[in-house]
Amino acid sequence: MSDEPTLVKCLVWDLDNTLWRGTLLEDPEVVLPDEIRAVIVELDSRGILQSVASKNNHDHAWARLEALGIAEYFVLPRIGWGPKSGSVKAIADELGFALKTIAFIDDQPAERAEVSYHHKEVRCFDAGQARELPGLPDFSPAVVTVDAKRRRSMYQAGFRRESERDSFAGPDEEFLRSLDLVMEIKRADEIDLSRVEELTLRTSQMNATGVHYSDADLRALLADPGHEVLTVTLTDRFGPHGAVGVLLLGYHESVWHLKLLATSCRVVSFGAGAALLNWLVTEAAEAGVHLAADFRRTERNRMMDIAYRFAGFTDDACACLAELGGDDRGDVQFRHLVAQARPAPATMRLVAPKLAENQLAGRAG
Repeated sequence: MSDEPTLVKCLVWDLDNTLWRGTLLEDPEVVLPDEIRAVIVELDSRGILQSVASKNNHDHAWARLEALGIAEYFVLPRIGWGPKSGSVKAIADELGFALKTIAFIDDQPAERAEVSYHHKEVRCFDAGQARELPGLPDFSPAVVTVDAKRRRSMYQAGFRRESERDSFAGPDEEFLRSLDLVMEIKRADEIDLSRVEELTLRTSQMNATGVHYSDADLRALLADPGHEVLTVTLTDRFGPHGAVGVLLLGYHESVWHLKLLATSCRVVSFGAGAALLNWLVTEAAEAGVHLAADFRRTERNRMMDIAYRFAGFTDDACACLAELGGDDRGDVQFRHLVAQARPAPATMRLVAPKLAENQLAGRAG
């Protein structure tokens, strides 16, 4: 088991005497040190989201952040007079992040203690450590992908999308149609590997096994004709969602083995997981094979279990599963499905390869 810390996905800043020098209520012209600005910009470039939990007047504090030219770097700020533990929890919940991926920085020991008391998983830092954060393993992803560099802008586009959805008066399906959704499924190449590895690390709610595949593992699978590594991206009129899914598929004579399915929780409400599974089921039906999927229960992936069941996967075994070999599977459970063609989604356009051709060509050979 790795001793490496879980990467921080969101850093929550206090403002007074932490992000800026001084107390805003006493000095309207509080100063942002150049070193802190550099930390903010660096963490953002690594794909680490940043937010604010501050006891201040919201409009006054936000106006100062705008005047300092850094307001755009902060998502879902919580500026008010409530306890900071509540603010940190609200930010994590709205982002859909586990608390163990959240960090909090504040100059006041009492504030850090209050957050730690209520949320032991949140990593708390003293304001004096701010300059050191980019050098810590907690804030240092091994690879910074294209999606990571634009993560904040993708989340901000998502908030605008959700705002429009909330104000949309028609049925939900009509709103989805209005987005002009395009899902692209493609065979991964070496350029995609870092995005795939990152997705297996970051996704927990919609990860069927919780298994992390390293760069070396993925490279070996790309070179293996018995396996397929597929990446999924989604775009709409608000812009790209980035890499939102990864599938790892093993080919056998009468069964395809779905070893990993991970999709971003950001696109669950758009029906991305269902569309992806329906496409795979249709491909298997056209190839005349069964589907078997690995599932390992974790603390956070109940949504994926439900997605498999809605797609028609059951716990029933069948003779074709013997092809997969090996009896010692630990806590991995099988989900089995007899594949039948499914209609394409009405709310998005799919751009995808024909996997069935591989299976049929293999039989002909």
